[in-house]
Amino acid sequence: MADIETLKTKYAGEIEAAADLAALDAVRVAALGKKGEVSLQMRTLGQMSVDEKKIKGPALNGLKNELAALVEARKTVLEGKALNAVLASETLDMSLPVSVKTGTLHPVMQVMEEMAVIFADQGFSVAEGPDIEDDFHNFTALNFPPGHPARDMHDTFFLKPDENGEKMVLRTHTSPVQIRTMMSQKPPIRIIVPGRTYRCDSDQTHTPMFHQVEGLVIDKTTHMGHLKGCLMDFVSSFFETDVETRFRPHHFPFTEPSAEMDVRYERVGDEIRIGQGDKWMEILGCGMVHPNVLINCGLDPDEYQGFAFGMGVDRLAMLKYGMPDLRDMFAGDGRWLEHYGFSPLLQANLATGLS
Repeated sequence: MADIETLKTKYAGEIEAAADLAALDAVRVAALGKKGEVSLQMRTLGQMSVDEKKIKGPALNGLKNELAALVEARKTVLEGKALNAVLASETLDMSLPVSVKTGTLHPVMQVMEEMAVIFADQGFSVAEGPDIEDDFHNFTALNFPPGHPARDMHDTFFLKPDENGEKMVLRTHTSPVQIRTMMSQKPPIRIIVPGRTYRCDSDQTHTPMFHQVEGLVIDKTTHMGHLKGCLMDFVSSFFETDVETRFRPHHFPFTEPSAEMDVRYERVGDEIRIGQGDKWMEILGCGMVHPNVLINCGLDPDEYQGFAFGMGVDRLAMLKYGMPDLRDMFAGDGRWLEHYGFSPLLQANLATGLS
């Protein structure tokens, strides 16, 4: 058994003395590899008598396991030292000024962040949902029954019908997320829903894919006055000036009563100035959630009520930052983005200004 003790003392010392992972692996191979000294000792067991095997077999297995454990322990220590060395060599002084010469934040993303900041200050949380929707969530649950003429208001992208003849659609608004939220959460609900929407339309102020932000509040006491106050505060915060607004009666299948909100503006040359002048511009649609929508979501309209609103993010970006053509936002022109883009280091906030 003296040879086993000799091997143990030898390799235990070499393992402890290994200065790096490569040296440690060389010791492991010399001791426990296929041609290592311990492995060669294991092969001699076949030439021993039964009594010798009973003594030397467990001793060799014990040596093998003990050396393997020492290798793993030393490996952990060396990996820690290697990591610390890398971290020490890759330190970054965060106090140094940062210069970003390339890459800007797209105006649509900037506006969506601004809107999220404003509505978060009013107690709203952000909800999201799938871009591809079924007919129920996109139309039926929102009081668009099959054959309803209001469905013609949307130029919808339909997908190929499935084996049951049902067609999925690219969502025409983010309202399906409102339905999913009402069906999965118990009121009170206070959410905004930013995201992409799709309609078969393209001109200077319309694109086949565009962005919307919708809002939903459901509880037992919310009324039209709360809706007006919420939106009036929003437009003043968003345009960072006092904005005069007015609400006009309108029709939407999913709200009753419904309204459109206008803001006062004037045009000076090619510039549109929000908050001054004698003209009015429609900027969003809103209303109290229709009782049929509440019923479709499993809510009792005699117990719950609320309001909803929706607005185009791309159009708001055009109005605030003076972009003349909506299609330029999706043209992939680096020069346009360099001109209208925002620094990713400047975070929108109400304390120091949104933009």
